Amino acid sequence: MKFALFHHVPWPQGHTHAQVFAETTEQIQLAEALGFHAAWLAEHHFSRYGLASASLMLATHLAAHTSRIRLGTAVTIAPIRHPLHLAEETATLDVLSNGRLDFGVGSGGPVELDGFRISKNESRERMKEIVDIIKGLWVAPVYSHKGSFYEVQNVALSPRPIQQPHPPIYAAVRNLESVHAAVERDLQFMTGVIPDTNVALQQRQAYIDIARQAGKRPNSDNLPFFRYVYVGESEEQVREDTEGPMQWVWECIDWQDARAEGRGGSLDDWMANDRHSKTRYEDFYANRAFFGTPDRVLEQIRGLRDHHGITYFGGNFSFGGIEQAKSLRSLNLFAREVAAKL
Repeated sequence: MKFALFHHVPWPQGHTHAQVFAETTEQIQLAEALGFHAAWLAEHHFSRYGLASASLMLATHLAAHTSRIRLGTAVTIAPIRHPLHLAEETATLDVLSNGRLDFGVGSGGPVELDGFRISKNESRERMKEIVDIIKGLWVAPVYSHKGSFYEVQNVALSPRPIQQPHPPIYAAVRNLESVHAAVERDLQFMTGVIPDTNVALQQRQAYIDIARQAGKRPNSDNLPFFRYVYVGESEEQVREDTEGPMQWVWECIDWQDARAEGRGGSLDDWMANDRHSKTRYEDFYANRAFFGTPDRVLEQIRGLRDHHGITYFGGNFSFGGIEQAKSLRSLNLFAREVAAKL
């Protein structure tokens, strides 16, 4: 199996920006030393939920501090950028990383779309057009395009990506319309950390089924399945280490849901109102998280492999302000007692 690190780059209270970026870099350097295949960065804007608003810039920094591990975006929010800039920046990152870019794209959530004044009703169509333009710019010596949102006339991209024919492109999609669009464009599928595991498995299977119906042969090795992960010596210690940080994450997710419904102000105001998440730790532990002793987490991932054909697994090991020493300890324990046995 292949293993990856997934990172929201959270900015909890009491941490500085510089501290968050330094700890993220340390975690990804450790993942590389432990033999992980890739590290993925989630892009978010305008809140403590994630500091990787400039995800490609952060990935470029990480490229300079690593040598082997692949660097992915999970995801770059395409509709808030011009496709020419995005094509140039991703190509530059691929060159500077010596061909290590995995480019994940998404249409964005309400916080980002509201902030950049992009209509939710057109964000998905913008994303599809942007993907088409970027692929064209990456591959064609000279490229032109005239679409609903963008026009490109006789442009030659410079620099050009190292990977041929181009860096792999991934999509985080949930509904069937988006799955069909991803399959049509030969985009790989990635599973988000937020849905319950059974829901995530259903989404993944829908992509595989639709791809096969289209005459394509999706490769499990190219379909990362992401989960929240924490490995500890005992179940009691795991709960003590994770319950508070996960409460912080749930508050962030509840806030994003409220923003999608047209409610809520800033995340800091939301958290200051002493709200209580609708998610219970027991439900999360049972249905979404891969938390526990090495034996428990090993059994969970082995089940994904043996019953669902998953051969590429990624873990979010740093969430909600969990202490750096605990995150690194969990990562080491996972590599030694879980990944090494799969």
